Amino acid sequence: MKTRKIRTLQGRIPKGERGPKIQFEVDGKIHFSYRGETVAAALLADGKQIFRLSPKKQEPRGLYCGMGSCFECIVTINGVPNVRACMTPVEEGMRVETGMKARSKLQGKNDETC
Repeated sequence: MKTRKIRTLQGRIPKGERGPKIQFEVDGKIHFSYRGETVAAALLADGKQIFRLSPKKQEPRGLYCGMGSCFECIVTINGVPNVRACMTPVEEGMRVETGMKARSKLQGKNDETC
């Protein structure tokens, strides 16, 4: 059996350029990201892994497939509900509401972990 040599880029993948830093709002708090990143990427970079709770069992949901197939990462963006965070680029001044904001209000406390 003949083997083929795989060509590499000097052993490293070149670093990509980030867009300009932008400001947006998540559950009433100011956050920063970079133009070109998705809302899901910005939330994950900020340490948020839970975007909402499932309707029936109230189980945590967040980024799963990362390509828009599963709808686990839905959030409300600028008042529009059920928007897939993994498919939506973050924009300057965007208002994002996770399902965790409503949960915190119902419990009467600020849930920083979500």
